[in-house]
Amino acid sequence: MKFGVVIFPGSNCDEDIIYVLEKIMGQQVVRLWHKEHDLRGCDFIVLPGGFSFGDYLRSGAIARFSPIMQEVIQFAAKGGYVWGVCNGFQIVAEAGLVPGALLHNTNRKFNCSNIYLRAQTNDSLLTSQIDLQRALKIPIAHGEGNYFADADTLKMLNDNDQVLFRYCDEYGNITDEANPNGSLQNIAGVCNKGRNVFGMMPHPERAADPILANQDGLAIFESILAMVRA
Repeated sequence: MKFGVVIFPGSNCDEDIIYVLEKIMGQQVVRLWHKEHDLRGCDFIVLPGGFSFGDYLRSGAIARFSPIMQEVIQFAAKGGYVWGVCNGFQIVAEAGLVPGALLHNTNRKFNCSNIYLRAQTNDSLLTSQIDLQRALKIPIAHGEGNYFADADTLKMLNDNDQVLFRYCDEYGNITDEANPNGSLQNIAGVCNKGRNVFGMMPHPERAADPILANQDGLAIFESILAMVRA
């Protein structure tokens, strides 16, 4: 499996996810600069977290127009796998590759903390191997992670099983108190109708190494590789 990690000016989680893919998961990884027009034969594209273009305007709104996004959008349209994490989620939402938008956290503060989330479906590349009752402890770090969509879009997401993750407490209970940013219906991640583009706000790459005393994020990487190797 050949992964391409797109690096924008202001990306700061690119090396984290490259480390997990290369050193822990043993995969081939290519660094793709945002001005390139060639995905270099990658099978899976990752848009990492960070502050692309300083988060001016809306987060992800400028990066969405980076030259390489033309290729990413075409790649996704042909069924290629694209995964946006945190700022990457904001970018794929701005590009219209997944439904909805990411607004400012309801408390208007940057939230950097460990939270819990539960996978909502096994019918996706990211969640195929995850116990749906398991609460995963995963860090977040964002100021604009408040997932919003209109009522019709929310109904479509639920009807089509496109909600990948919801925020929960450590026991797996999906409650208002467990919601760190005001996201509608505690949504922490979604996919597109084609189930090949994924967006999530939490950072599984920051919970995937034993040196961090938390490897809950590995479940997501293991799901990806289990599906593509099947």
